This record gives sequence, C-alpha cells and structure tokens, in this order.
Amino acid sequence: MATYLQIVNAVLARLRESSVPTVSATPYSKLIGKFVNDAKMKVENAWNWDSMSQTLPLTTSAGVSTYTLVGSGLRPKGISVNDTTNKYTLGNAPIKWILDQQQLTTVQNGLSSHYAWKGNTGGDSRVELFPTPNGAYVLKFNLYIPQATLSADATEVTVSGDLVELAAYARALSERGEDGGTMSSDAYAVFTNLMADEIALESSRFIETSVWVAV
Repeated sequence: MATYLQIVNAVLARLRESSVPTVSATPYSKLIGKFVNDAKMKVENAWNWDSMSQTLPLTTSAGVSTYTLVGSGLRPKGISVNDTTNKYTLGNAPIKWILDQQQLTTVQNGLSSHYAWKGNTGGDSRVELFPTPNGAYVLKFNLYIPQATLSADATEVTVSGDLVELAAYARALSERGEDGGTMSSDAYAVFTNLMADEIALESSRFIETSVWVAV
C-alpha cells in the first residue's frame, strides 16, 4: 500500500514538480495533500471496498440505550449488527421510529432488536438501541469504515493508491489549468475508467454483489 507522502510525490511527479521530503514541506505540497485527502474520500464513497471492512465489538449495559461505537469514525456504512451473546441479528430502524417508541410509549427494557445511528461523540458515531438493553450483551458491528483524514507522511492509504493518485492529479490539473497538453477532463476520464475496472474486479470477488433475482 502507498503512503500519504508517496501519493503526494507521485502526483507532484505527474505535474512535473520536484518531490518533497514531507507533505508539509511547501505550500504547494500542502495543497496537493488536501487534494489527496479529497480524492481518498471520493474513492471511499464510490464503493464498499473490502479494505474498509471492520468488525467492532460493543458491550451493552443494563438501562443504557445510547453508545459511542469506538473506532467507527463519522462515516460508517453498515453491513450487519449481530448479538453474539443471544445469537441473532438486529434490524436497522429509522431513528425517528426508535425515539417515538422511547418517548411516546411505555417500553420495558429487554433484548435489543433494532439499532439506528444517532449523532457522534469525539469523532466516532453513536448508535441508539431499542429496546433499551436489560443486561450486558456483546454486539458485533460489521461495517465499512472510511479511513480518517490523512495527516502523517507514513500513513498507508487503505483504498487503492492508484485511484487516489489519479483523482488527486485530475483535481490538481483543474486547479492550475491545462498542463503541457493534458486537460483535467482527460485525467478525470482515466480515473473514472480505472475506478470502473477496480469496482468490477472487487465485485467479482464477492457473491453478494452479483445475486440475480427473478422479476
């Protein structure tokens, strides 16, 4: 996997600029670093990449319905939530429905059957459970979690470094205008074509992305 600094220097090389020892070395390398982070987010949002897949545990407490899911960040995408203590899967419900049940009805504590995302605390997302747990149970959140904003030179990018590099390069060309005959639209087309190829290859690895249903 490529590091933050390696991708910044790769973009600089495409722009025929000198490499830098650190992303913060010059104002321009800092700008390219911003473009790399923008590109990383764009790639992450485009697909549920296997490299973003994580399982986060959460242990409930009796009488507590809201929890901060440590390590989830602010943009988790859910696969499933399993109660491994009681061996069943929780359903995803609208937060309004859960709040209405909690606020407008008399609800006894019990085994949680539903969950919903509810704001964040300290850079991690919070989850609301319903019914409110009546004991200590282990829940496993199987999620796709985008990587935090890159800041350290040596941080490895979890999604495809090639895609991030090409997207950042297209953005840099757009910012500075035509560069030696290469237009930003041309560079962006190369990026989107490679993105389509990468998604096709990734989807072929997982049966759940190619389930056929009779209509």
